[in-house]
Amino acid sequence: MPLFDQLYNFAHWLTQNREEAEDLVQETYAKALKGFSSFQLGTNFRAWMYRILRNTFLTSRTGLRATMSVSLDAEEDGPEVAVESTTPETILIERSSQHLVQSAIDELPMHLREILLLCEVEEMSYQEIAETLSIPAGTVMSRLWRARKALRSNLQKLQTR
Repeated sequence: MPLFDQLYNFAHWLTQNREEAEDLVQETYAKALKGFSSFQLGTNFRAWMYRILRNTFLTSRTGLRATMSVSLDAEEDGPEVAVESTTPETILIERSSQHLVQSAIDELPMHLREILLLCEVEEMSYQEIAETLSIPAGTVMSRLWRARKALRSNLQKLQTR
């Protein structure tokens, strides 16, 4: 399935929940298959798929919460294998940094968070982001600037706590 990993990652960033992200990606593919006849050849397929995912997220956000189900599969955590190059201290520092960045991103308003994730995580061009979000490229650039500024500010606040 094309773009599955990228769509799942973006969905997970948006929803902050593994099961909800899986449902969102599944619904995105279902809508894409149903509406594939509306896809215009020669246009950006990636941006089209991301737009479907984003619109599905925005329109069914409350619906997904209402229909969330509990998984019957027990998730068993296997034993972690120690890697020689890491130490408990380096693992703690890495997890702490990841948690700090995640928290700073989570505090961003949705319109800034999605721009930042599409650009920095999904490595989309400004034009692809503009097509995905149905906004002008200039708006993408200004929102991205504001998102980076807000992220920097959030990180500074979180580091001083």
